[in-house]
Amino acid sequence: MPFNARLIQFVIGLLLCFIAMAMIIPLVVDLIDQNKDWRVFLVSSGVTFFFGGLLAAAGSSERTGNLTLKDGFMITTLCWVIVTVFCAIPFVGLGVPFTDAYFEAMSGLTTTGSTVLIQLDQLPRGMLIWRALLNGLGGLGIIAMAVILLPFLRIGGMQLFQMESSDKSEKIAPRMTEVVAAIAMVYVALIALCAAIYWLLGMTGFDAICHALATLATGGFSTHDASFGFFQSAPIEWVAIIFMALGALPFVWMIKVLRGNTDALWNDQQVRGFLVFVGGVSLGLALWLVEFRGAYFWDALRRSAFNVISVVTTTGFASEDYTLWGPFVVGVFFLLTFVGGCAGSTAGGIKIYRLQIARILTRSYLLQLMKPHRVVPSTYNGRPVSEQASFSVVAFLTVYLFSTGIFTLLLAGTGLDMLTALSASAQAISNVGPGLGDIVGPAGNYAPLPTSAKWVLTSAMLLGRLELFTVLVLFRPEFWAR
Repeated sequence: MPFNARLIQFVIGLLLCFIAMAMIIPLVVDLIDQNKDWRVFLVSSGVTFFFGGLLAAAGSSERTGNLTLKDGFMITTLCWVIVTVFCAIPFVGLGVPFTDAYFEAMSGLTTTGSTVLIQLDQLPRGMLIWRALLNGLGGLGIIAMAVILLPFLRIGGMQLFQMESSDKSEKIAPRMTEVVAAIAMVYVALIALCAAIYWLLGMTGFDAICHALATLATGGFSTHDASFGFFQSAPIEWVAIIFMALGALPFVWMIKVLRGNTDALWNDQQVRGFLVFVGGVSLGLALWLVEFRGAYFWDALRRSAFNVISVVTTTGFASEDYTLWGPFVVGVFFLLTFVGGCAGSTAGGIKIYRLQIARILTRSYLLQLMKPHRVVPSTYNGRPVSEQASFSVVAFLTVYLFSTGIFTLLLAGTGLDMLTALSASAQAISNVGPGLGDIVGPAGNYAPLPTSAKWVLTSAMLLGRLELFTVLVLFRPEFWAR
C-alpha cells in the first residue's frame, strides 16, 4: 500500500477511545438529571470504545512507524470523517435523523457552529453538554493539527510556521508531545477561567461551562436558541469578546508568553494584524451605528465588537440579528466571513497571515511593474517568504474562492435562493456558523434545508477545516501510486 495503514488504524483507534471516554460526561449529566437518555450515551460510548480498541489493537505493532507525507494526509482526513460518524451516534440514539446527526457532529468538531437542532432551551442537558464537548474537543484537535501536521504537509503556506516544531534554535519544547501537552493545559485553563467569569457574571454553572467550551474553541454552539442574546448582559458579552479573541490567537505563542517572553504575541506580525483589523472594523461599525442608527457610542461599540469578533474568529455566537442593521453592514459581515483568525488557533477562515502575504506579494508585483529590474524582497515576521510558500498561499486563495463558488452552485441546485446559497457556502467553508438571510442568518436555523443541501454543507465544513488541499490531494491518482 502507498501508506502505513496500520499506523493510521492505531491513531484513529486511540482517538475513538478518547471520544468514548468523553461520552461519559453527558452520561453522568443525564444520570444526575434522572434522564433516561443516559442509556444512549452508555451504548454510544461502549460501541465507540469497542471499535476504537479494535483499530488500536490492529495497528499497535506499527505505532512506532515513521509518519510519511501520505500518512499525514490520510490520518488528517480519515480522523475527521470517521470520528464524526461515532460522535453522531448519540444524536441518532436520541431520535435525530442520521443526516442531521452527522451535520451536527461535523459542525461541532470543525467548530463551525451551524445547527439543525431546534428548541435548544428544551433539550436534555446531556445532549447540550455533548454539543459543547464537540466544540471543545474539536478546537483542541484543530490546534494540534495546525501546530504539528499542517506545517509538515505544507498546506497553504503553513510551512512558514514549521519553525515552531522543527527549528532547533527556537524550539519551545524538546518534543512535539510536550508542545501538545502544554497547549492542552493552556487551552483547558482558559476554558476554566472563562467559565468561572461567566458564572460570576450571572450564567448558571451549566451554561457557563457549555459556553466557555464553545467560546475558546471558537465553535459557537449555545444552549439557547437566542445564543448570547438570551443573557441580555453587557458584561458577559465583553468577556466573550475577550475570550473569542484569545481563541483566535496562536496558542504556541501563548506558551512563549507564559514562559517569560512577554513580547512574543505582539511581535508576531499576524497577531498585530489581527488585533488592528478587528479593532478597526469594530470601531468603524460602532461609529456607523451611532451616526445612522442613533446608538450610544459604548453600546454601539459593544454590539459591533461582539458580532465582528464573533464572525472574524469564526465563533458564530450572535447577540442580535445584525442583518437588520442595514445593507451596508450586511455586506461588511459577508466579507468578514472569509477573514478568519491566526494560524495555530481554533479559528477557521482564510487566516490573517495569508491575507498579509497576499498583500506583500501584490505590493512587490506593483513595484516590479514600475521598475522591472528592481529586486523587491518579500519578508514575513522578519524572515524571507520562499517561492514555494508564496505559491502555496496564492494557490490556497484561488482554490478557496473557487470552492466557495462551486458549493454555492451546488446549494442553488438544491433549490436555495442565491443569497442563502452564497452565504451558507461561505460560512461553511470558513467554519463560521451563521450566514445571511432568514434561513441561515444569525437568527435562523439550518433545519429547514433539504437533505442534499445539508450534505453539501457538511462537505464544505470538512474541506474548509482541513485547509482544502488536505482533502483534495486524496482525489489525485498520483497519491495512490506506489
